[in-house]
Amino acid sequence: MSPECVIGVDLGGTKVLAGALDDDLTVHHRVYKTVHGLPQRELIDVIVAAVEEVRATAPHEVAAVGFGIPCLIDQRTGVATMAVNLPIRDMPFRDVMAERLGLPVHVDNDANVAALAEFKAGAAQGVTDAVVLTLGTGIGGGLILDGKVYRGAIGSGAELGHMVIDRDGPRCQGNCPNHGCLEVMASGTALMREGTRIATERPGSLLGRALAGGREVTGALITELAHDGDEAAIDTLALIGSNLGVGIANYLNIFNPDVVVIGGGVVAAGDLLLEPARREVAARALPTMRDHARIVVASFGPEAGMVGAGALALDELRREVA
Repeated sequence: MSPECVIGVDLGGTKVLAGALDDDLTVHHRVYKTVHGLPQRELIDVIVAAVEEVRATAPHEVAAVGFGIPCLIDQRTGVATMAVNLPIRDMPFRDVMAERLGLPVHVDNDANVAALAEFKAGAAQGVTDAVVLTLGTGIGGGLILDGKVYRGAIGSGAELGHMVIDRDGPRCQGNCPNHGCLEVMASGTALMREGTRIATERPGSLLGRALAGGREVTGALITELAHDGDEAAIDTLALIGSNLGVGIANYLNIFNPDVVVIGGGVVAAGDLLLEPARREVAARALPTMRDHARIVVASFGPEAGMVGAGALALDELRREVA
């Protein structure tokens, strides 16, 4: 076991998850805190507190911290230029965290680090080209192209959730100025919105009765009722899955990946979500691209961002040594 370890931190629209990792990506301790609705100053304080809590119980000396955050990152400066679902804008995130923590800090987009985790040790291991999507509050996207994480000219690339699939669709969420993005059509937020709509339209369904009884129509409830056979819940997942499939077909046509990896909380619905997506892909993707690629569930589930952030920190440490 290495005498040093790193801390990986996954920051989402509603939570922060931090963990201590060895150089084989084994996680030793985890800290979970909610951040929904916090202003920027309090958000930073909670992130620092989570890291320090992990650091206090880490099995070895902590050598560096990696962050995956749902922001556009200027890799030249470490500045988080914009977040769709968090109060972060034009913030020197890397430098702020390094100063607060007194440790080397490395930062990347949360979906990029999730893609790194799946590439290093998960569902994209052994391939050279992969698309990784994380379905949660929004939709994050990460690309592995020719065996490397693709980040674009300044490090802000691969915002795959903000590809438009319906130009006349709903206004996208948070700070995105667009309409009909994949994020607003196929995320966990979209699942809740469409589930509520369908529950209202079908009051006699299990989903409709749950709404009438005062229950919040969450992704977990929709998935539970769909597994119980409720047609309204099944149709809701099928709608979101079909929207997802439109996006995946475009990614296949553009990038010709070996695999498309789907992660995030929404994927708990399994084939009730993915089979409608696969049907849409079969109808829309170019045959050569469609027949080559696999569409699979992520290996790391909700910990992909944390593990990938740790992998980012480890890669940077190794690069410095080399």
